[in-house]
Amino acid sequence: MSTARETLGIGMVGHAFMGAVHSHAWRSVHRFFDPALVPRLAVLGGRDETRAKAAAQRFGWADVETDWRALIARDDVDLVDICTPGDSHAEIAIAALEAGKHVLCEKPLANSVAEAEAMAEAARRARERGVRAMVAFNYRRVPALAHARNLVARGALGEIRHVRSVYLQDWLSDAQAPMTWRLKREHAGSGALGDLGAHIVDAAQFVTGEHITGVSGLTNTFVRQRPSGSGRDEVTVDDCALFLARLSSGAVASFEATRYALGRKNAMRLEVNGSKASLAFDFESMNELQFYDGEGTEAGFRRILVTEPEHPYVGVWWPPGHLLGYEHTFTHEVADLLDAIAAGTDPQPGFDDGLRVQRVLDAVERSAAEEARWTAVEESR
Repeated sequence: MSTARETLGIGMVGHAFMGAVHSHAWRSVHRFFDPALVPRLAVLGGRDETRAKAAAQRFGWADVETDWRALIARDDVDLVDICTPGDSHAEIAIAALEAGKHVLCEKPLANSVAEAEAMAEAARRARERGVRAMVAFNYRRVPALAHARNLVARGALGEIRHVRSVYLQDWLSDAQAPMTWRLKREHAGSGALGDLGAHIVDAAQFVTGEHITGVSGLTNTFVRQRPSGSGRDEVTVDDCALFLARLSSGAVASFEATRYALGRKNAMRLEVNGSKASLAFDFESMNELQFYDGEGTEAGFRRILVTEPEHPYVGVWWPPGHLLGYEHTFTHEVADLLDAIAAGTDPQPGFDDGLRVQRVLDAVERSAAEEARWTAVEESR
């Protein structure tokens, strides 16, 4: 890598789980990929100065700010990376875009369709000035899912008929697990639906290349109060969401998201059945893709180990057969973002894609509120 290569100053807001993994991605991307822009970890934003300074030292950030507005205003910040709860996404993203800063925003894009619409509109205006925005659906960057997308795009599956996808976790199964911001609607927007369902909606639309046009949904909250510092606090989001859907081609789909599936730690699964072949993916075996296109009594799914240099993203890493992990998907994400900014093109998925997912989540909630009534997904303008 040339030392004369241009740098891009990164200001990141938030330093918990997502902040840690995003920091790792920014720190490592230019050591493996060859982006036209080299990220410089300029400033980390956090409300508590002591905690923010500790995180900055641990993750490699040069400075800290306790006010995200001050972070955006800094001359050494070219891109704002938003790793905060959903209730602040819209305000931070719109302010950053209006200030001429590129934006990477964690998913789901917002807590409501109205917020997502405002963010997408701000991104469209910013695009006219060469400012770019991307939403962080990192599972698109799993090599096996990117390979699945390529198989569908080249027609290997034929006509898409069925899609089924689930995202199963169990970290809330204990009724005495403490209250967290993820269980409050004013902070998270929704529960498993937005936290997990957003991922499988985006993954299904990405792999198939189609859009969800209508849904019939159910949601439930199993534990309505959780221990908190004040005793017990009300849970105001869903614990699980299930919905049927129709895709733009007429194909049918089913989705399930829950944080109450005992024994399932991070089982994000997607299966697509076509007229010629099928594929299946499970994130708990994230380096594998199952593929079926056979006939006869011995035909069955075959295992593709997605670790060859020809597979998406894999060639910059290790020799064939050496596995990648969760953190690599974020490195792939920022590599694509840096390349898009340098080329002056729109990164994918953009805020319009995030809005499209938000419209699906909203339709599921409206359907569930009306006893699973079939609900059309509003078309993005």
